[in-house]
Amino acid sequence: MQVFSDLFTARLTDPTVLTIGTFDGIHRGHQDLIAHLKATAASKQAQSAIIAFHPRPKTIFAPHLFSNDYLTTPNEKIALMTSLGIDALILIPFSKELSQITAPDFVKLIVENLSVVELCVGYDFALGKNREGNVEKLKALGQEFGYEVTTVEPFLLDGQVVSSTQVREQLLSGDVRRAAYLLGRYPSLTSEIIQGAKRGRSIGFPTANFSVPTERLLPANGVYATFIRRPGSSQRYPSVTNVGVRPSFGENDRTVEAHIFDFNENIYGQTMTLEFVERLRPEQKFDGITALVAQITKDSEQARALLAKEVLSAV
Repeated sequence: MQVFSDLFTARLTDPTVLTIGTFDGIHRGHQDLIAHLKATAASKQAQSAIIAFHPRPKTIFAPHLFSNDYLTTPNEKIALMTSLGIDALILIPFSKELSQITAPDFVKLIVENLSVVELCVGYDFALGKNREGNVEKLKALGQEFGYEVTTVEPFLLDGQVVSSTQVREQLLSGDVRRAAYLLGRYPSLTSEIIQGAKRGRSIGFPTANFSVPTERLLPANGVYATFIRRPGSSQRYPSVTNVGVRPSFGENDRTVEAHIFDFNENIYGQTMTLEFVERLRPEQKFDGITALVAQITKDSEQARALLAKEVLSAV
């Protein structure tokens, strides 16, 4: 997959079918749109391309609102798009300058730079200054600039439109099972393994500590049955993971610490993917190390049993 970071210098010379959006999380609704994009491109013997934004428009138009809730980092988005078989990704920051480009000028830019022959968009899509480029406007501009417009109906699960907002709500409540249903895969975090306080090792439960980008949304504090794998690998290692502030040690910084079962490799400095399968319990404070170790032992046994029965192909 070709990846570009600047819309104005990106160049695609072959005929292109394009879609545009934030695509945070790349949930099942996004995947449905991408499937339509690829099918349309195949029917036209064209390549498939996506313009995606990070940061998203909300960061520019409503900077006062909470923004530490991204479901995917740029690198995670690139990896997911690659796995979906997209030919080209133009991953760019949304900006005030970009928001002021009129619909005709934006269309002219993407047709000239990206060789767009068709736009594949949702029924309520709009682009350009003041969102003037709605579907009807884009179809009219298509007559002038020589491209077609295909609209894709919303993707429904249980009668509801799937959205990134829904996924965030499930993660914030700790319901990673429901989040996986909406995503079509386990909710995950891909980041570097960093040095921790090494307390886990001292009590017989060494942990892999994940570096968490400030903007990245995590599931609710608690203990989870999880899998760990190397990015791009299908080999999963069962584990139990604590998300939270480690109240038993009087700390306040939020961390993600995973104890990997029967695993002795040194993975400090490596990038790993942590997949959240099920929440076992909320985070809690223990009176002493003995009580903490007893609970971690119980959590580990529960996670092992649960993960051994997990049907990995389901998500």
